[in-house]
Amino acid sequence: MAAAASSSSQQQIRPLVGAAAFLAVWCLVVGTARSSSSMQMQCHEEDQEALLAVNSALGSPYHFASWTPDTFCCDWYDVDCDNTTGRVVGLTVLGDGNLTGAIPDAIANLTNLRTLVLRHLPGLTGNIPDSLALLSNLSQLTISSTGVSGPVPEFLSQLTELTMLDLSFNSFEGTIPASLADLPSLSTIDLSRNRLSGPVPSLLLTKCCTDDQQAAYLRLSHNNFSGAIPAGFAAVSFAHLDLSRNAFTGDASGVLGKGKPLQHLDLSRNGFAFSLTAVELPEQLSYMDLSHNAIRGRIPAQVADLAGLQLFNVSYNKMCGVVPTGGNMDKFDAYSYQHNKCLCGTPLPSCGHRNF
Repeated sequence: MAAAASSSSQQQIRPLVGAAAFLAVWCLVVGTARSSSSMQMQCHEEDQEALLAVNSALGSPYHFASWTPDTFCCDWYDVDCDNTTGRVVGLTVLGDGNLTGAIPDAIANLTNLRTLVLRHLPGLTGNIPDSLALLSNLSQLTISSTGVSGPVPEFLSQLTELTMLDLSFNSFEGTIPASLADLPSLSTIDLSRNRLSGPVPSLLLTKCCTDDQQAAYLRLSHNNFSGAIPAGFAAVSFAHLDLSRNAFTGDASGVLGKGKPLQHLDLSRNGFAFSLTAVELPEQLSYMDLSHNAIRGRIPAQVADLAGLQLFNVSYNKMCGVVPTGGNMDKFDAYSYQHNKCLCGTPLPSCGHRNF
């Protein structure tokens, strides 16, 4: 009886095993077919045509040697495609001194583009073409370390998905378009190392970054900006703020304050004039350069308690009083305090019998 029961059980199991095996093979075949189909659809014809037009406009440089009509554009060097739709969503061209010409209008035909990076291309010249206004899905735009010049274009305010704008190390002139402040998600701006001038738009970064949900990153160093920094900056949640080597004036203390997320602050080589005595410092500061300004008052004792502070420089100002001691103050030598009105105490000469 036991043998008969075992034989019957095995007869019942065999069809199940066979069915499972068939199902596994069927899934493999269908999956392979789908994968093959996906491979066939991974490069849309209009995207491939646009990229080939970009290549042609730049004189078919060796940099784009992999861009051939008989291969899928998603396999091309510098090109990134969406895994689901197969559309080109990223174009990143880096580090080629032999690539020359203007930014091709054909890039605008990559209508699904989210990231455009053109960096370390010194032979890339001319203005940013107005055609790029058609890239309505663009979230990150980098044109850096090139020969591109002209104004920062007004049409950038039409790119409502933009979160990051890097136009550093170029030859841009003129002012920052006030309309950039209209972009609700733009939280990172780098315009450093250009020839820009004038004031900073009063509402810049105030739409994206006035709460703890989004930190702001602003780099404007090595330009010719002037005037006071916007009063609205006091409400912006900066994590990184570099305004160095410009001609800013007035009171910049509003960007400081207890509880703010600020980690990196560089206001050096401007004409800022305010008292530091009563200013509270953000607890997360790791870099603070206020040198070469007209800042007065004392160094807040709180500096000694900022455990993460790696650089602190208030040299070439008009400050007075005793340099704080203890905590992390041993990290900073006399260079951090030199050429002030009457700072004293370690690591500077003794204060003697002076009263402050």
